Amino acid sequence: MRIGKQLRDHQRELHRFRFRLAVAGSFVLVLLLVLASRFIYLQILQHDHYLTLAENNRISVVPVPPNRGVLYDRNGIILAHNYSAYTLEITPSKVSNLDQTISELSKIVEITAKDRKQFHKSLSESHDFETLPIRTRLTEEELARFAANRYRFPGVEVHARLFRDYPLKNLAAHAIGYIGRINDADMQNLDKAGELTNYRGTLHIGKIGIEQSHEAELHGTTGYAQVETDAGGKAVRTLSRIPPISGNNLFLTLDSKLQKIAEDAFGNYRGALVAINPTNGEILAFVSQPTFDPNLFVDGIDSATWNELNTSIDKPLNNRALRGVYPPGSTFKPFMAIAGLELNKVNPNQAISDPGFFSLPGSSHRYRDWKAGGHGMVDLHRSLVVSCDTYYYRLANDMGIDNIHNFIGQFGFGSKTGIDIDGELPGLLPSPEWKWRRYKQKWFAGETVIAGIGQGYVLATPLQLAFATATLANHGQPFKPHLVSAIQDSRTLKIKQIAPQPLPKVAISDANWELVRSAMIDVNKPGGTASSAWAGAPYEVAGKTGTAQVVGIKQGEKYEAGKLQERHRDHALYIAFAPADKPIIAVGILVENGGHGGSTAAPIVRKVMDYYLLGKEPDKANPPPDIHSAAAASDTAADSGDEHD
Repeated sequence: MRIGKQLRDHQRELHRFRFRLAVAGSFVLVLLLVLASRFIYLQILQHDHYLTLAENNRISVVPVPPNRGVLYDRNGIILAHNYSAYTLEITPSKVSNLDQTISELSKIVEITAKDRKQFHKSLSESHDFETLPIRTRLTEEELARFAANRYRFPGVEVHARLFRDYPLKNLAAHAIGYIGRINDADMQNLDKAGELTNYRGTLHIGKIGIEQSHEAELHGTTGYAQVETDAGGKAVRTLSRIPPISGNNLFLTLDSKLQKIAEDAFGNYRGALVAINPTNGEILAFVSQPTFDPNLFVDGIDSATWNELNTSIDKPLNNRALRGVYPPGSTFKPFMAIAGLELNKVNPNQAISDPGFFSLPGSSHRYRDWKAGGHGMVDLHRSLVVSCDTYYYRLANDMGIDNIHNFIGQFGFGSKTGIDIDGELPGLLPSPEWKWRRYKQKWFAGETVIAGIGQGYVLATPLQLAFATATLANHGQPFKPHLVSAIQDSRTLKIKQIAPQPLPKVAISDANWELVRSAMIDVNKPGGTASSAWAGAPYEVAGKTGTAQVVGIKQGEKYEAGKLQERHRDHALYIAFAPADKPIIAVGILVENGGHGGSTAAPIVRKVMDYYLLGKEPDKANPPPDIHSAAAASDTAADSGDEHD
């Protein structure tokens, strides 16, 4: 009985085993069928798709940034170029622990918190097989220390890179501009312009001046290298390379020596000067004082220096020539004279009696002349020579604000000149329509009177003053002011000249032009408001002085610069062109809180023109006066009644 039971149990177990084996076999068969199906799908149906993905994983495209174009002045002197320096760089894909590696590197070379921040920012925007700088411009000592420890840092190498340099430092910084690290706003602008791809691998971009406005010419075209990588993403070899195309070189209209003479002539004054060739619109000098060193911005300016520049009361980052708006003062009078002549509102042979003030009909309010007691009998010629305010109060009232706005606006007042750098402000040439839009107020006759001497709402930039003067010097024919004269192709080295761009001409008769020109010549001769600045000049110059109030003086009070805070003193202005018979240079200058145009601004222009026309350099033994000595001289002149503007 026990043996039979055991045989029956064996048969049952064998049956169970075979059943389980069949189930397992079926399951394995199903799995094999599923695997085979997937294999067929991947290897046959999706073969092309996954082959492409595999190739993309194996081959990576690495950007090769181009060399930036070089900037030259009109005489071939380098204003901005590139130089090679050693950079410590990390390939993230070859480093197992980035933070630890950077910490160990900092024991050998100096790596600041700013360096770390910039590295991680670049890392977030790059592929891990690209090399990224952790420290730029290594010293020879740092190079030697790293070379001795290189074996400890796989994935860390020293590379030679090109860096931007401005060899003349502060000179013409507001015109040349600078490059800086690309920020989020730059990235968004590049994306909108469809240029983001062309900036892969590039760390810098033009920020202001020529560097910004001509970025497309200077940057060049990014090249690419096809790099084979292994499964871990590490570069194995370079398969092919499309070389980058360097940016084009630019030749500027600036004369760097003239620029330096002009900047030095300002001494410790603040202000701006623009010199233009009236026959073609070339900017010869573009001064904004104080200035700054653009080299500070190339690799990212440190916070202490940035705060110093940005919070300085002197505002060195402010482009006064382009964006500083000031009342033009009496430099506005030659344009009023031309307008009055052309509109038949003034008879050049008729003189008026100047009692020292002007009053509107039916009004007791007096608009004072700068000279107490007035200038006596004054005709058009003498009104410019002695800068008689009363004459232009009367003329402005006779012309009306609409005529002033419409005619003088042709000289560029109240609108942008169109210069080839960004950020220009239009100034202001008011009209009743403008005042209503701005203040919802009507225009008053007294505002027209004040506008006649370049005060009130009238505002102009030093660039506009120079442009208007150049237009007048060229007999009413303006040219668009520009800083770039030629572009050199980096591949062919051929130079393309930028043709002068004439603008609509202002209709000025020969007789009227000669009347104003003659008076402006006498401004700089004995009896004129700028005579002292031009004593002994071997060439003839036409000019006009100007003074613009910063703070108002109460009726009956006397202006005394020495008793005012320096920044409350009048601005000094001057416009001029020379040689007077055939002008090749026109200048507009504003000296902030400089007092009188004849004693402060005109001497600076004399130095500029002496060099440009004669090649004469300023006497170093006779430095420009400082602000305080000029204030004393201003008070002396005011007491003697010799000059105002």
